Amino acid sequence: MAQKNSTFTDRIMFAASVALVGWVVPGGGYFLVRQKKKAAAVFVSLTVLFIAGLYIGSIGVVDRVNSIWWYYPQMVFSPVVAFIGNITASGDFPVYGKPAEIGQLYTGLAGLLNLICIFKASAVALHGDGVFDEESSKNRAAGKGKK
Repeated sequence: MAQKNSTFTDRIMFAASVALVGWVVPGGGYFLVRQKKKAAAVFVSLTVLFIAGLYIGSIGVVDRVNSIWWYYPQMVFSPVVAFIGNITASGDFPVYGKPAEIGQLYTGLAGLLNLICIFKASAVALHGDGVFDEESSKNRAAGKGKK
């Protein structure tokens, strides 16, 4: 019984570390659970989306003072957003109009998509990836699985 609890506790701690690494580096959680292609795809796509938002609306779209409700989903992208938020807190980077709104949408969407990736990578760390062993997958393909 103690064996099960310690194993479950270890899996929870591993899932928490996967979530933390997935927040610090988008896709890093998938890297820890040994899904390197997915980690690379998540990192590249979310980073390009976030940088595109910064390019469209300038660095001023990360505004922790005036647009706090956009700052929360942006913050889920990475702790780098806090660094950018400290730079823009002085107010020297005003952004107005449609580019600001579109940039906030892009950067906020990158953060929310990273949140989904964090949850998925943590679930894989906690429960496994759901891949059957070789014999079970052969039986399923041949129609000999349990009914």
